[in-house]
Amino acid sequence: MYTTVGRPLDRTHRRPRGLDPTCPFNPDHIGAAPFDLRFPYTGSIDGLPGTGIGGIQVPAPGDTTHEFTPPGPNDIRGPCPDMNTAANHNFLSHDGVTNLAELVSAQQNLYNLAYDLAVFIAVRGVALDGDVATTKLSIGCDAASRTSIDPTGTLGREPGLNAHNKFEGDISLTRRDYFLNNGDMFADMYRVANETSNGLFGRDTIAAYRSQRYDESLAKNPTFYFGPKVLLPYGSASFIYDVFPVFGPEGDATIDVVSTFYGAVPNAAGTYDHVPERIPDNWFNRRTAYGIVEIAEEVIYQYAYAPKLIGGNVGAGNFVALNTTFGVIENGPIPGDATAADFACLLYQIATDNVPGTVGNEADLPLDVLAWVLAQLNPVFGNLGCPLKIS
Repeated sequence: MYTTVGRPLDRTHRRPRGLDPTCPFNPDHIGAAPFDLRFPYTGSIDGLPGTGIGGIQVPAPGDTTHEFTPPGPNDIRGPCPDMNTAANHNFLSHDGVTNLAELVSAQQNLYNLAYDLAVFIAVRGVALDGDVATTKLSIGCDAASRTSIDPTGTLGREPGLNAHNKFEGDISLTRRDYFLNNGDMFADMYRVANETSNGLFGRDTIAAYRSQRYDESLAKNPTFYFGPKVLLPYGSASFIYDVFPVFGPEGDATIDVVSTFYGAVPNAAGTYDHVPERIPDNWFNRRTAYGIVEIAEEVIYQYAYAPKLIGGNVGAGNFVALNTTFGVIENGPIPGDATAADFACLLYQIATDNVPGTVGNEADLPLDVLAWVLAQLNPVFGNLGCPLKIS
């Protein structure tokens, strides 16, 4: 069993026991396509740093191992279009059960994310929704029988990226609030693109649409929650215009490009049906790596476009503003003078401190999990000048 600082890993912490019988199970777990020197992409192997030099066609001509392969009925897919796309092209394990090294390398080689951001995303996912002992994670439903050090599930479930208010939360761009049931909202997002950006999914489109979703949820959802962790979805939303277009920010986030990554196809009703996510044809990744400072700048822009109070409803019409235990957010708003460096360090605090998961609840990490997170993230955020915790 994984241990650190002399304490056993508390794997039962606030996790229900047992296994999820509805989660697909594929007995043929192959793993991501192995690294091939003929098609190095950014050169990341086994979770190590790549070159950060992109502008590469993905999949590369002749690279048949990364051709699109739709998921089968026993393969797991979840709420994250870029993770689903990576699995459908075998940059991640095709069955949807992945691990830390795969996640770090896939994000670099496929999207040309910088090593620091790739590590941050992977560590957050494994620590909150997977297993730090095995470093495994489901990109969708609870697959504890395959991710946990204890496959019987007696040590608690590992919810995967489907977990609410961790990866996806209220005011998701394309899924209804958890309380209000899920639904495809891609058509609504495209409507805002037409209203704000001539049909392009630019940063103003995403910021305006996020603002609309906030207002709608605040009014209709009595358990609406918009906590500090929302900065993570703000950041991931920037992928739509800074990562998904051809050559990233050099290209246009057109409906053809974005809908392909989202797996959205129009139907006769004027909405969109879902098909497996994939890389658009003749697609090239970003020339320059997309890192934590760059994503922090986009979080600042999107939030400043339409500032919203951090907090949530406790019953209909009863909004409660939140503070964070580590400062920065006080009585709801994020300070307008916060810099990209401030936001980068705020991401570190969100990953390593007690951050509410609902109003009135602090979802603290067990000490052993926190020690593992610090061991992974301190080298990354230390390079950014952030004050670090010591395990």
